[in-house]
Amino acid sequence: MTKDLDEVSKRIIEELQADGRRSYASVGKSVGLSEAAVRNRVQKLSDSGLLQIVAVTDPLRVGFARQAMIGIRCTGDSVAVANALAEIDEIDYVVLTAGSFDVVVEVVCEDDSRLLELLNQKIRAQPGVTTTETLVYLKLVKQQYNWGTR
Repeated sequence: MTKDLDEVSKRIIEELQADGRRSYASVGKSVGLSEAAVRNRVQKLSDSGLLQIVAVTDPLRVGFARQAMIGIRCTGDSVAVANALAEIDEIDYVVLTAGSFDVVVEVVCEDDSRLLELLNQKIRAQPGVTTTETLVYLKLVKQQYNWGTR
């Protein structure tokens, strides 16, 4: 679908990345379409899986005091390991990588006790996982979602 994005759809995405709460009428004025046309395009982009509009919270302020990035080395099918990890609720980000780790995940937990439980009982217990390296977040300095469509 990304190859098929026209310039107007790209502009709609960029407008919503800047402020996902904007009305379709307001976005339409910016890109030269009617409110109904913008609503239709956003629905198609959403249905295709290309676009997701969500509310992003500050984990600390909603009771999740521990975030971490975990590098995982595994044997066998790393795609199968990544797919199994993607099913775990506390894991919000899963990528297959090249380099010293096969899979990298980001976790959001209530506290260190929950992180330890997650590591021991859910991540390290996965078939194929051989080692993990946990990078605990001390402070989130920057997080953005407005990279556009290039």
